[in-house]
This record gives sequence, structure tokens and C-alpha cells, in this order.
Amino acid sequence: MAEDKKNQKKTSKTPAKAKKSSAAAASDQTQNQGPGFGIEKLFLRDVSVEVPNSPEIFTIHDAPLIDIELNNSAVPISDGYYQVSLQVTVKAMQGEQTAFLIDVTQAGIFTLKNVPEEGIEMVLAITCPNILFPYAREAISDLVVKAGFSSVLLNPINFEALYMQQKEDQAAGNAGKAN
Repeated sequence: MAEDKKNQKKTSKTPAKAKKSSAAAASDQTQNQGPGFGIEKLFLRDVSVEVPNSPEIFTIHDAPLIDIELNNSAVPISDGYYQVSLQVTVKAMQGEQTAFLIDVTQAGIFTLKNVPEEGIEMVLAITCPNILFPYAREAISDLVVKAGFSSVLLNPINFEALYMQQKEDQAAGNAGKAN
């Protein structure tokens, strides 16, 4: 009788395992067929720090005027792999003199699998920069302090709004050329 219970337990476990493995296989197929996004690597691609008017600039105590410039680019590396670079340039002016100029290019390698063609551009122009920006922001903040200035903390950026504005500008430009 004890042997019957052992056999029953073994027998009842076998179909459950078969169900789990077929469910796992179905899940794997669904994951392989559905859209996928992944971060392969994040890295600082380029960094530049300039303090052209040092040491004199440190004697000026006026609040600096900060100017920020953003550039985003995406390059396909291989099938489904893209390198996205976010270049952030921060220039601080004190009066007529440049206090500092910091240029950071934060990059990442991203995978996009089974993403519809019309969605790839949006992912590369909105999602990837949203991931990269906090890293660039941190690097800039650290570099400003290491250059001898008070910390600069960049405000969050709405990359979706920038993308939509760029599309509107392109559409207006194309409409102007057509007339």
C-alpha cells in the first residue's frame, strides 16, 4: 500500500511536469514572437571638460548663465542591435567669459526584436534617450563639481515632446516646400 502511494505521487507529478514544460515552451514562443526591447550596454562614449578662463573665472562671483544643447543619434549595429548616443553640452557664462564647457556623450547598445518598423524610430528617439539621460545628467553634475564649480543639476527632459515637436517641424517644412 505504501508502494501504491509512492507510485501515485510519481505518476501525478509526471503530467504536471509535462504541463509546465509545454506551458514554458508556449511562453518562450510568445516571447520570441512578441516585441522585445533590451539594454545590452550603457557607456560614456565621449567626455570633454573645458575651463578656458581659469583661474581668473573663480574670482567672479556672479551666478552663471547656463545653456544646454542636446543631440540624439541612433545607428544600427547589426540585426536588431542599435547604438544610441545622447550628446549633452552644457556651457556656463559669467558675464562675457565662459566659465566652463562640458560635453558628455552617453551611449548605449539596445536590442529591438519584432518591433514594427513604424515603432522603431520612436523607441530610438524617445525610450532610449529617456534611459540614457539620467546617466549623462549624473556625469555632468560630477564633472562640474570636479571642475571647481557649484553643482549643476539638469532638469528632466521630455523626449516625447521633443520628438513630436521635431516631427511637426519636419511636416511644416515639407508642407512649405510643396507650396
